[in-house]
Amino acid sequence: MQTFTVKLDSGTLNLQLMPGRIPLNRLLGFAARVSSKRKFLLVSKILGKHYPVSPRMMRWSYRALARAVLNSGAGSGSLWIGMAETATGLGYGVFAAASDAGVQNALFMQTTRYNLEGVERLAFDEAHSHATDFFLYYPEHPDYLRQFLNAQTLVLVDDEISTGRTFLRLINAYQTVNPSLQKVFIVSLVNFAHPEDRALLEAQAGVAVEWLCFREGVLHFEDSQNTALDNIVVNVSGNGACKKQLLAWPGRLGINAPIQLENGVVDAFLQLTASASNDPRPILVLGSGECNTPAYLLGCGLEAQGFNVKVQSTTRSPIHQGNDIGRVCQFEDNYNDGIPNFIYNLDPADYREIILCHETPLCASLLERLHAWQAISARFELNPNSTHHAKLHFFRP
Repeated sequence: MQTFTVKLDSGTLNLQLMPGRIPLNRLLGFAARVSSKRKFLLVSKILGKHYPVSPRMMRWSYRALARAVLNSGAGSGSLWIGMAETATGLGYGVFAAASDAGVQNALFMQTTRYNLEGVERLAFDEAHSHATDFFLYYPEHPDYLRQFLNAQTLVLVDDEISTGRTFLRLINAYQTVNPSLQKVFIVSLVNFAHPEDRALLEAQAGVAVEWLCFREGVLHFEDSQNTALDNIVVNVSGNGACKKQLLAWPGRLGINAPIQLENGVVDAFLQLTASASNDPRPILVLGSGECNTPAYLLGCGLEAQGFNVKVQSTTRSPIHQGNDIGRVCQFEDNYNDGIPNFIYNLDPADYREIILCHETPLCASLLERLHAWQAISARFELNPNSTHHAKLHFFRP
């Protein structure tokens, strides 16, 4: 085993790493969380969340993980779940890659922090998280609901795993509505769950469990008891009001095939961009919170036409500046919660153009960001005549 020690302002992270083909520093950086529950963060360099990442790299990770699942026997009748908020895009990407590879009768869903009144849900919590309550809603479409209630295989996707306890809660909650579940895949970029935690999950799940990831090992955190950091309080829970009218991305209620952006999206963007064609800097496409896949889809479209592109996303997760978090930008959320949102490691001067993708209507907080970054708005809208085609409405304020 390789051993790594990482010093953070919140404590010391000790990692024992199993052999693997991808160097750890290609996958991960590290940072301190502003949280009293878990005081470290594994900062992914391929996720497209806290670091800007090329769509090509993101697509590679999606395909590699999907291939691993399919090669291990995930056949027809599978439910794929991306974990909010960080891994909603990763979960969708792995599902889409599996769909492109020919998986049949598959359904993607994502957990969410948002309240959708009038929609039945499974509730469980993520004990170490900065925001403990999140939900898995039942699909409203009858065919999707049938798939949800009868899946033989459950594919759970997260960016990183430290204990697996959240997954165990989700598995047990799901088994109450689908006792015919036969197998669970736990898929992640990296997995640092202790062998005892893995054994506990496998025993209490009561079905076959398979763990798939790029690198794995064991971590141990020594708290430095940094009072100044521990005393920082950030409201990340939201107001609990129904957000159904604000949410355009369909992942929370089920997707049974990949979403396609309509033709002409790149041309529509080019009509608004004022950047010089010989500007060597990349274009940055930003997603927002749980809705980061539209940014990836647009990034892929731009990349396919020869543009140098990076993708990243805002988040409600408060992270301490230092280590692999070089810059912190804070602003109000765009979901009427009145809570801080953040973007990390962003210097607008690094980019020839910034596009901010969002599912909510334009609001004061979005307009503030658009002005501050001299950015273009790209509002996501699912085509009302097609469940798998979407538009982006561009606007430069």
